[in-house]
This record gives sequence, structure tokens and C-alpha cells, in this order.
Amino acid sequence: MKKILMFASMALLSVCAFAQSKIAHVNFTEIVQLAPEADAARETMKASQKEAESEFQSMYEEYQTKANQYNQKKDTWTPAIREAKEKELGDIQQRLQEFQQQISQELQQQQAQLFAPIYEKAQEAINKIAKDKGLTIVLDSQSALYFDAAATSDITADARKAMNIPDSRTLEQLQQELAAEQQATAAQQ
Repeated sequence: MKKILMFASMALLSVCAFAQSKIAHVNFTEIVQLAPEADAARETMKASQKEAESEFQSMYEEYQTKANQYNQKKDTWTPAIREAKEKELGDIQQRLQEFQQQISQELQQQQAQLFAPIYEKAQEAINKIAKDKGLTIVLDSQSALYFDAAATSDITADARKAMNIPDSRTLEQLQQELAAEQQATAAQQ
């Protein structure tokens, strides 16, 4: 009986402590994506992707040239030459596949490295705001399964200010900018 009463008391204290907790929420994605440093990271990524695409295109053109040569001359070649050229084409195809896989991994790693300091800076800003406001819990509004926004305070504006994000900049605006860049790139190709 004593154990039951002690357990009930502890549960009641926990509920009371949680009820008195100051809870806030923040749109962490917005803070990270709109940070001025994120623009620089995206530019670096765009340059790396462009360089990778150029290298891949060069390798692919080499393959196409050799494939065309093979198709034009295969009937005139001896079996040994034909076999050597087929092997060469197979090797180039394999290099193309390996390059695609490797560059994809490298670009993902580069993106993680470029954004890691931004995530860290945003987390530090949110931690400081939480401490300054006496908050005990801050939820990410984008990843929480449920929270009552009316029962919590939104510190996104404070975090935006701490990260030097202009009030006029929005995620929707960023998405439109990125979509316009993609369309312009596609139109050039």
C-alpha cells in the first residue's frame, strides 16, 4: 500500500511539474533554411553539382564517341579487336556508374558538412532564447506529432532575429527562388 501511495505521489508531482513547465515551439527548418549561411551553402553545393555534371558529361561523351565508333567499324574488325573494344565500352560504362554513385555520396557528405555549422548555430540560438525566457521545453513545430500551438509560445520570430534572417524572407519565397533556378537550369540544357 505504501508503494502504491508513493508511486501515486511521484506521478502527481511529475504531472504538476510538467503542467508548470514553460513550453514553446519553433520552426527549426525555417530557421536553418533561411539562415544567410544556408544561401552560401546552397551556392557551394550548386557549384559542386555543376562541376560533377560537367565531369559526368565529359565521361559520357567519351563513351558515346567510342560506342559510335564501335557500331560503325565492328563489322570490319577482327574478333580480337571487337572483343577489346567491347571490353573498353563495358569498362567505361562501369566507370560512369561508379562515378555517379561516388559523386552522389560525396555531394551528400558535402551538404551535411556545410549545413552542420548552421544547425549548430540555430540550436545554440534556440537554447539561448529558451534560457533567457525561462523555457523548459522547446518543440520543433515541423516534427512534433501533436502540440497545441495556442498553449505554447512560438519563438520562431526570436530565433529568426538571432540568426539575422530578414522579416521579409519566407520559406515559400525560398522555395519559389529555388524552383525558378531549377527551371532556368533546365531551360539552358
